[in-house]
Amino acid sequence: MTPTDTFQTHRPRLFALAYRLLGSRSDAEDIVQDAWLRWQGADTGVIRDPEGWLVTATTRLGLDRLRALRSARVEYVGPWLPEPLEIALDPDPLQDPAQRHALADEVSVAFLALLEQLKPDERAAFLLKDVFDYDYPDIAPLLEHSPANCRQLVHRARQRLQTGAPRFTVSPAQHRDLLARFMAASQQGDLEAIRALLGAERIAQLYWAIARRNGQHPAQLGQVNGEPAILRFAGDQLHSVTMITVDAGRIVRVLSVLNPEKLTGLVTARDAGASF
Repeated sequence: MTPTDTFQTHRPRLFALAYRLLGSRSDAEDIVQDAWLRWQGADTGVIRDPEGWLVTATTRLGLDRLRALRSARVEYVGPWLPEPLEIALDPDPLQDPAQRHALADEVSVAFLALLEQLKPDERAAFLLKDVFDYDYPDIAPLLEHSPANCRQLVHRARQRLQTGAPRFTVSPAQHRDLLARFMAASQQGDLEAIRALLGAERIAQLYWAIARRNGQHPAQLGQVNGEPAILRFAGDQLHSVTMITVDAGRIVRVLSVLNPEKLTGLVTARDAGASF
């Protein structure tokens, strides 16, 4: 196998790691490209473990980028949300629903937003251990920590994430049903229905006001990173995407991505049945 073939074999895994680490499709693509340039400049003939070498390079490049981005994200206007990886107007009928749900668990906008609570080393250690199934002795040289320190990083990450995670699980069907009801209530400006879905009066009033402002944008159900989402359009262009977090039968969090830089090129026309 040529060095180019070797890299292409591992590229999907490298991109998956970089995207989860950075929460940005464009930044992940840049990191994978930088890893490719380093791979081209390396003496690949003496590298016994190409995957390990490439994962190490991608992790360290990603950590450097993440540290540089943290200050910019703090100064971001409004809460910083991840850049969606893929948007579909309808679920792929050929994709197993269980696989789609598992993917959403790993790259949902809500999950990636939770990861923003973590420090860079905690985020990397958690992803390598709990998502990519690396052992602590393998993680240690990647992060230049001892295995014991990596164990502590993962432990702290799990604790932080647990505080923001829903207490009760919900089926994909229940999730989609609540989202559909929220979309309908928002489109109709139905304050009572919004209040019933959200529970809190002040939050319901806020989203009712937002819904009235966004009512001019036609909405339909779709998927963002494998999870159900509301897609709103301005003409043929995607205007925004909205996802929800559900706990105990109620919507406890609403996340909307409106930054056009994060949506450009993902959906360019309302062609029902198309997947992007």
